[in-house]
Parts: sequence; C-alpha cells; structure tokens
Amino acid sequence: MLSLGSGGGKTAKPSFVSYVSPEEIKKENVNDELKAQLLPGEIVICEANTVVKFSREDSLQRGFYGKLVCTNFKISFLSAEQLLDEMEQSYRNKLMGENDISLHCVDQIFGVYDDKKKPLLPGAVKNKIPEKLLLYCKDFRVFHFGLRYTKEEDARRLIQGIVHHCLNPTSLKCLFAFPYVGAAGGLKGELDRTGGLLTYRIISINENYKISTRLPQFFAVPLSVTDDDIKKYKGKGIPLWCWSHPSGCALLKMTALPEAADDSTSQMDKGWIERQLQILGETHSVNYMVRTEILSATLPTLQEIQASYSRFKQLFLTENASEFWETDIKWLSALESSNWLEVIRQCLKKALDIVECLEHKNTTVVLMEENCCDLCCLIASLVQVIIDPHFRTISGFQSLIQKEWVMGCYCFLDRCNLLRNNDKEVPVFLLFLECMWQLLQQHPPAFEFTETYLTILSDSMYIPIFSTFLFNSPCQRDNNQMLDEDRRMLSRSLKLPCVWEWSVQFENSVQALFYNPVYVGKPKSDKLRRTQRIKDPALNCLEIVHENFLDMSEPQRQMSLPSSPSYHNRSSSKKGFFREETDHLIKTFLGKKISRWTLTSEDHSVNYKQFYENWRSKPVDHHGLLLPLYDGPALKVWGQRYLRWIPEVQIPGGGSTTTVNKIYEIIDEINTLQTEVSQRVLKRHTSSRSGEVFTPFHQASRLSSTFPFGTIRRQSIKPRIPVSTNLSMSFGSMENLPDEEDLGVL
Repeated sequence: MLSLGSGGGKTAKPSFVSYVSPEEIKKENVNDELKAQLLPGEIVICEANTVVKFSREDSLQRGFYGKLVCTNFKISFLSAEQLLDEMEQSYRNKLMGENDISLHCVDQIFGVYDDKKKPLLPGAVKNKIPEKLLLYCKDFRVFHFGLRYTKEEDARRLIQGIVHHCLNPTSLKCLFAFPYVGAAGGLKGELDRTGGLLTYRIISINENYKISTRLPQFFAVPLSVTDDDIKKYKGKGIPLWCWSHPSGCALLKMTALPEAADDSTSQMDKGWIERQLQILGETHSVNYMVRTEILSATLPTLQEIQASYSRFKQLFLTENASEFWETDIKWLSALESSNWLEVIRQCLKKALDIVECLEHKNTTVVLMEENCCDLCCLIASLVQVIIDPHFRTISGFQSLIQKEWVMGCYCFLDRCNLLRNNDKEVPVFLLFLECMWQLLQQHPPAFEFTETYLTILSDSMYIPIFSTFLFNSPCQRDNNQMLDEDRRMLSRSLKLPCVWEWSVQFENSVQALFYNPVYVGKPKSDKLRRTQRIKDPALNCLEIVHENFLDMSEPQRQMSLPSSPSYHNRSSSKKGFFREETDHLIKTFLGKKISRWTLTSEDHSVNYKQFYENWRSKPVDHHGLLLPLYDGPALKVWGQRYLRWIPEVQIPGGGSTTTVNKIYEIIDEINTLQTEVSQRVLKRHTSSRSGEVFTPFHQASRLSSTFPFGTIRRQSIKPRIPVSTNLSMSFGSMENLPDEEDLGVL
C-alpha cells in the first residue's frame, strides 16, 4: 500500500478544498427520478438533490452523485450507480438498504465548515450551510455527504429535518412503529422442562397489572410466597424464579432494598426478606444453603458501563484511512484504557461464580439488584447459557431473551435511548451479546447460531418497529399497543412484529447464515434426562449423576484457570486489563505458585479450584457445562460488529470466512450425495432436495473477513482526485504512478 507520509513528519494541510468537482461526477437524469422505497406509514419529510456520498474505500476522493431523503423512519441515499452495486450484494435487509440509516441508529451529527468539524445541534443551522454532513451511527458506520453543489434552501431544510428527527427528544407515540402497523403457557412449559413445578408455582395475581406495572402478568415464585405477601409489598422483595437445576436448587432474582434506608418500615421489609430467604432454604429437599448475591457490590455500576462503552466505541468511528492509521499506533493502549474488555471479564467471572454454587455446592442463588432488571437479567441469562444446552439453540436463545429480558421488564426503550434521553442510556443488553460472542468464539460447536446472528440481533435494536426492543415493560407494551380513541379504532389492537420474525427483514438465503455449520446437535434418541443424587461425604455435597443425556459430562478446559481480583478491589488501580493479565502469565511461566491464579481473598469456597479441575479433567461434551475463559488473552474484540465498516482491516478472502465457506461446500456436497442415494434407493427423481441446504458463498476470494457485511467492492471508474497540491510533488509526476490493476488491487 502506498503511503502518503513524508518520513514521519507532519503531513501538509490539504489546500485542495473540493474533493470532487461537478465535472467529475456524471450527472444522471435518472437520479432526479429515483424514489425511496417506503414502508406502510412511512412518509418523506425532506429531500435534496445533487448530494455527493463520499466513498470510504476511495479515501474520500471519489463519490456518488444522488439524492438524500429523510423520512419519519430513516435517512436514505439514492443513486443510480449505487443501485448497480446493490445488485451484487448477497446480504440484503428488506427494511434497511446499504445506504439507509434508521433515525434511531444515528448517534452523532457533524457539519464541516472550512475543513473544521463542528457538532450540529437542533436549531444550530440558521445561516451558513456546512460543506459536508457527517453521520456517526450506533452500528459504527460513518457517512460523508457533500452539500457543496446542493441548492442552499434544500440543504438547509434537509439538515434541519435530519437534526430535528435524529437528536430531539420524542415521545413513545411518535416512534415509527405506531404508524407502521395499522403468556403463562410458555412459563409453565419451562418450569416443567427444568423440574421446577415441585417447589415453584405460577401466579396470575398481577393480571392486567393490578399489583405492579414493573412485573409481568404471570410469573413464578416459591411455594412459600403467598398472594397476600405480593399484594402487601407490591411485588418488591419477591424472589422471582429464573431457572431450576436438576439437583433441586434454583436461580432466582429479587429487588433489593436501598442500603441507605434505615427507617422502621424499611427494617420491617428487610426482616420480611430475610424470613423469605430462610423459608426458601428450609423448603429445599436436600441442602439448606441459600446464597444472596448483591450484584452492585461486585460488578461495575451502570454509569461505569456506559462510560466504558462510550470510550470503547470511539476506537471504531474513524472517518478516513489517514485517521485510522494515526489512531492505529495507540490502538491497544486506547482499548485498554476504555476498560470495556474488563467489564466483559467481570460479568463472565460473576456468572462463573454463580455456576459454581449451583453445580458444585448445590446452593440456591438469589440475585439482588435495586430494580432487578439490568444486571440481574445479564447474569441470570449468562448462567443459564453456561449450564443449560437448550439455551444454546436458536429457539432456546430466543425464549431466554423473551423470558429474562422482555418479560423481566428490561427497559429497552430507555437503555437503547430510543427517546433520546441520554441520562438513561446504558448498553446492558449489548454487554450480554458481547459475553455471548466470547462464549461462541471459545466453544463454536456448542451453539446452533453464528456471530452473524448476534450481529444482526444487535443491529435490530435500533430499528423501531419491533415490539421486542421498543418498550420498558410488558405493561407499557400492552397499554401502547392499543390505538388512540381519536383514531376511532380503540377496539383494534396494534400488532407490532416481533424481532424473531426474521422474514420481515431477510430472505431465506440470508437467514441460512444464522445457522452454525459446525454445531454438534443433540441426537434425537436422547430426549430424557434422569438424575440421581449421591451424597459425597468427603466433599459434604451432592454429586449429580446424569443418565442417558449425552453423558452430561463437562467439556474440557483449554489453557487458563479462573482468577482475577474483584472489580473494586484490584491490587493496583493503575494496572490495566492487558498489563494485569500479562503479569499473571509472567509469574506463571517463571515458576511461581499457580495458586496465585486460582485463589483470591474473595473466593467463597476452597473447593473452587477442585470444582474447576474436575470440570477440566472430563472429556469434551458440547451439551454439558461450558465454563468461559475470561483472562486477558482469551477475550477478543468482536470484529464482525465493530470492524465491518473499516476497509483497512478487511482481509480479502481471509479470516474465518474462508473456513466457514469450505465447511458450507462440504455440507452442500454431502447433501447432494445423500439426495442422489435416496433417489436411487427409492428409484425415483425428485425436483428438490430434502433436508436443510447450505449454500456455499460464491467467489470466496472476493469475500472479506467480516462477511456478509464487508464484501469486496468493485472500484469506481472515476479518476482519483488528489486532496493536496503537495501530493504530486512527493511522488513526482502523477502520470508515473502505477494503475490499481498493475498493483493487483481488486
């Protein structure tokens, strides 16, 4: 790659103001006739012609001429030449095109005045119109639009409309989902599947949300909790069932009382909670231990999570190649200072700690949090994925999100900042998907879904038409899915689509990318899980023996052992994520005692190491326990999500895409042979194949390492325009430069 630098010195400031001149843009009359594809209820608010979309792949020196449109749902750029590129894309979203941006996906808006970037706020554009418009998106796309050749009045109206509809606070009724569209049975099935019906019951006292709006209409509680208790305390301090272990212990969550409260009423409430926990232990058939885990004491606060993610996402919002290479020098140190990987590590470690209590100590765990709908949802979901293989399938994972997040009253509306109330925005659900991606990378055959599935799921949070991510609670969803009386349709319910209806967004060919080709499915013959409880006097605990359930033996561990100080009690606050783990590695390789890796002052049991070693010594079983690796070298950056729009880091025909493509080819060949064998046995020919068909990716050499999002694009036919008059001086004559074809650039 040719470097534009000059021996490490400062690069001369560009003196060429215009990136693209009107003469170098072939103005197609068809651009004026292009119209945005609108969804039902979508209306055009403002639009402008002669807008230039600069290409990041061409270092912002080339662009496409077209029309920029703002609707009540999205910002869309239309160009005849861009349509030719879209014809070549194998990944396509029915709702959002490649040049479409959901209004709620816009994170920051900047205007460029005389090569100076300034943030655009509502009401700020009154006099001078910026030469360029920069849009930073929450999915890490960065769009550059040139307005130099746009009519001033159209450009002003366009910018004012985009800024108003993307940044101004709004109300729930103004979200696009409402003009777009003119549960106890599942809980009982989950209780029955996990064997929790013996000690827990489903109650309907909150039907129509008569007791509390922060609880679902139907939920499960221990048998010791009466309806009068729920009425008295309005659902606060009630242990809510999450999951039951085959040994009889369970995972629950509960709203914690504020620690600062010391009045008589609060003392009575605390006393009632303590009695409930005592009764909960006494009802346990074998072991009477109940552990309460106050998550706010050992995990980062919501403010720390938001601050960490804000620093982390800036690493991937680079505007051009020059800025990328400038930040690349200090990228690892910036990644460490963001502390995002440390936050992920603390969550995985806490989930591992809870798993040890359930699996090894036969202890019921009650997760406690002030509102019981943020960190409780995160840790409870991780624990269930680690232990229960059902939640590693696509259907099981979707039911887990519905049970723990949607019905668990996680505030998607506030945490995703759909109403642009910034003080409540915290990416807790995204943090859960991050942890899931770490598990998926460490144990690929154990999951039915792929990282593409997780990436698309994270993108869907900012498409405001799905009821899954649109409300703060089931109560808010049910109340707002009834149309207003002034529309004379009060009796008609508003049926918003669920995000799991993937056919709304994708064709079947794209949905096939959700399925993991290396997933080790459970044999159909093994459908029952029988357990025996055997008392081990040496360990003073139960050993759970599973029969006819794929052996239920835990998978083999890799290299590292769990160890790290707690979040608030690290040995040195100056040590960062990578430096701390490097110190541990150095001590180990120099022959120091390995106990420094495995035991800390906050370990709840000396048997922790024995539990881990026991798990590690057993053969691999992808339908058993999956303990995560969470030391520094094991945690990675989610490349497909964060690096997919940066051309400089793409590997043409490389990365894991090449391996997956080969697997698809082998599976496709096996399916073809099976079909031929079946046809010969049955002595008849069928027109279509039976079973699931995996189609290999075509032209694997032209795929990028972040496929399907970063396919290698064809280069524009427009000539390259230098951004500086000094550029030709540094290379000599521009005519002597080799062509891209001579350099072998695709």
